Amino acid sequence: MTRRRFFCFIVSFFLISVLMIQYQNPEILRADVVDINERLKEAIVLYIGSPKAIVNGNEMPIDSQNSGVSPMVENSRTLVPLRFIAESLGARVDWDSDKDEITVKYHNDVIYFTVGSNKMLLNGSEVELEVAAEVDNGRTLVPLRALAEALGKYVFYDRGLIIISDKKNLFDVQTEKAMLDEIIARVNVLPSIGSKEEFKRIISDCLNNLYNPYGKYDEYVIFEGISEESAYSLSVQDKNKSSGLHKVSEADSADYSTTNIQVEGVDEADIVKTDGQYIYQVNKKRIIVAKAYPADQMKIAAVLEFPQEAFNPEELYVDEKYLIVIGSAHHYMPVVYDSVDSEKMEMKRFAAQYQPNVLSTTKAIIYDISDKSNIKNVREVEIEGRYLSSRKIGSSLYLFSNRSLIYNKVMNSEEGDIPAYRDTAVNDEFNNILYEDIQYFPKYSYANYMIAAGLNLDRMDEKVRINTYLGAGENIYVSDQHMYVAVTQYNMVENEPGTLIYKFSLNQGNITYLSKGSVPGTILNQFSMDEYHDHFRIATTRPNVRLNENTSDSTNNLYILDDTMNITGKIEDIAPGERIYSTRFMGDRGYMITFRTIDPLFVMDLSNPQQPKILGALKIPGFSNYLHPYDENHVIGFGKDTTDTYGGVSVEGLKIAIFDVTDIANPKEKFVEIIGDAGTDSPLLYNHKALLFSKEKKLLAFPVTVVSKNDQDKDKKYSRFTFQGAYVYNIDLDTGFTLKGKITHLSEKEYNPEKNIDRLLYIDNMLYTLSNKKIKANDLDNLTNEYELNIPSGN
Repeated sequence: MTRRRFFCFIVSFFLISVLMIQYQNPEILRADVVDINERLKEAIVLYIGSPKAIVNGNEMPIDSQNSGVSPMVENSRTLVPLRFIAESLGARVDWDSDKDEITVKYHNDVIYFTVGSNKMLLNGSEVELEVAAEVDNGRTLVPLRALAEALGKYVFYDRGLIIISDKKNLFDVQTEKAMLDEIIARVNVLPSIGSKEEFKRIISDCLNNLYNPYGKYDEYVIFEGISEESAYSLSVQDKNKSSGLHKVSEADSADYSTTNIQVEGVDEADIVKTDGQYIYQVNKKRIIVAKAYPADQMKIAAVLEFPQEAFNPEELYVDEKYLIVIGSAHHYMPVVYDSVDSEKMEMKRFAAQYQPNVLSTTKAIIYDISDKSNIKNVREVEIEGRYLSSRKIGSSLYLFSNRSLIYNKVMNSEEGDIPAYRDTAVNDEFNNILYEDIQYFPKYSYANYMIAAGLNLDRMDEKVRINTYLGAGENIYVSDQHMYVAVTQYNMVENEPGTLIYKFSLNQGNITYLSKGSVPGTILNQFSMDEYHDHFRIATTRPNVRLNENTSDSTNNLYILDDTMNITGKIEDIAPGERIYSTRFMGDRGYMITFRTIDPLFVMDLSNPQQPKILGALKIPGFSNYLHPYDENHVIGFGKDTTDTYGGVSVEGLKIAIFDVTDIANPKEKFVEIIGDAGTDSPLLYNHKALLFSKEKKLLAFPVTVVSKNDQDKDKKYSRFTFQGAYVYNIDLDTGFTLKGKITHLSEKEYNPEKNIDRLLYIDNMLYTLSNKKIKANDLDNLTNEYELNIPSGN
């Protein structure tokens, strides 16, 4: 081969390699490298509730004189501004105020709309409308599809995004989600703060106009949002599962359990994880990595220490490549008194007494665990604020925090009070989030930050994506496509609480705001929410505290919202005088537990989002804090037993029950098991991750602290601590609950909180129980063949 041919071969090979890399690289498929304007030529883009539009690739207001004009949903039908759409297409629009009639002339077609009429005329022929034309904010709105079809156009719709064009099936919602999210981000933009002056104005409005349910605002610290509550109930849908089963891809493969999560494919952080070979545990201020399989060879593989006391690990994730440890961090920053203005300098000193110059963050440390003998810290991401929640969807990690505001800093300091973040993929320094990158919700902003960080672990060189909002996150529900953030909002007139829900799209670490909705009442926890077939379901309790009524009895409600967060169906005034203790959604059904003196289980048919119905109810003693699916017709309840007393009820031992809902109109309590007496408790009642369940293995196990009455106690009036450990059951629909045995890490007559079992998991046919002091493995069939691994004490 000549040098020239060899050179041509090398160049050709290089070009082909580059093209192949580009073809395979997901970067090329991302929306930010695609010419979206080319796709939107001769198209009109709108979004429900947004006053902004894109016409032929150019962004513009729908009505430059009236920012209140936007598409809207009414009676589950979409209405759009008639004049804007028609004139954007080159049509002529005439308004007859005497007849409330609008005439649209487009090419050879003539279209007549009359306000209030559910009919239109197209070239003299009458056409029925799904909803009547109406006037809103001084502009006429008409049904979307009727107008588009009359103009000879096609409509593309996705989650509130409307595109009117000459092309049919303009986008594929499954494969082009990233592109659609970018279009939505262009046309549905939340306003940004922009400047310090605007920031001060918004914060003043927050303090003056919003009712503060948490008491009077402090002069220095405004308030920090409520962290996401632990789960009291389990909500599932068709994609949901309670405990996963995986295969290890090594020669000695094994089945193993995964964290009990809310939605299949959406992992939740926990204090213990396994990959089928190793167990990873948050153990006080350390991470213990133990070789667990096979059980007779258990050993400590690594201990990750955090000696600086500045980081406190709380939860973790594990996948084939990485261990992600999430916790709280504190950075003590020097107070700089460099101002020549003595008054400002004194103000800094005075403020520091109330708010030390400490940067408190939510921190994720990412470790490469390909070599367990040499675990490497490969990246750190920090966002200011207290840890709210997180999720991991495939290779995408999402991290959420609440960060309080300091009023004096906002109003008086030169730098303001803007949050910061850090990403070692870029540099080791903290970076302030700019005013123009902080968004807010008009009329609904709290004087608090919610910060969301998204990153793709498959593209570790990309910087973290930071989204910052004025507002507080309280509870977060995440499906495989969307995130919903629920925040309590008070009606200032009636002092009645409601819930605002903000909807976001999630895609490969990107977070895009979509829409917001609101419902009366407040929710219990993340499991009060659910997404199913493009609809959002939410269960609330509404205290009856309106000013004109003397009663304080509460009621409970179920609301169904469409994909743009408008209420389409509801059931209200469920179980007056009671409150929700747990909720579970599964496909077309919903289950709700309420309690005051007795435990009603309500079975709801949600197959028609416009007309949900209660089809059955069961009233039994006790209550259930937590519901778990057994199969489509059976539900497991976990809670407490109760007995009648004079004027009320007394709470007794822990109760587990299997509810048969095969006959939806006649639910039954099929099996019941009571553990201990009053005082018996389990973390399962407030944290769903403490449950180990496998229908295939007929396995049900959870940690429990048992308090019971001893026969020697006179009249059995007093209860004593008798056990802490794991209760392990066989469970099926023929015999119900059969106790296989109990496992404890305590020696006889010992009580040591460090030996409390708080998690269980299985690998192959071994059941593992974990405390801070040891890991114990027992044969899953008969709980024998015990192996133990003592965990060394920390520093």
